Amino acid sequence: MSETGGRRRGGLLDDLAGVAGGAFSALAGVRGEVEAAARAQVDAMVQRLDLVKREDLDAAMELARRAREAAETLEARVAALEARLAGMASPPAAAGAPAPVVPPAASAPPPAPAPAAASPAAAVPAEERTEASPSGLGEPPRPD
Repeated sequence: MSETGGRRRGGLLDDLAGVAGGAFSALAGVRGEVEAAARAQVDAMVQRLDLVKREDLDAAMELARRAREAAETLEARVAALEARLAGMASPPAAAGAPAPVVPPAASAPPPAPAPAAASPAAAVPAEERTEASPSGLGEPPRPD
């Protein structure tokens, strides 16, 4: 092999490598363009189908979960309040018999006569007095 033949063969391989590299770079560019066009077509199809993004779906699902939990909590509170109200209600009258009507004057005791206002304790009605203070004026009880 002569030195010129070796160079020619090496130069030919270099040329082929350069052409192949150029072809690969051109194919890579075409590949990028095809991917971009396909992505644009898929985006247009999604817009026409009125689909939602995954993030929006997840947010809506979380909102629905919280609303469901709040509704369950409120249902439990209503049930507890209804049970409490049922316990406070008077027993129902016999079927068909009307409940007796009690006039307000008959159900309330007669008012007590007002004592003479000799002391500050007498000025405060008995209903408003506290156990800590017999006079109801906020003073400590006096040892008598």
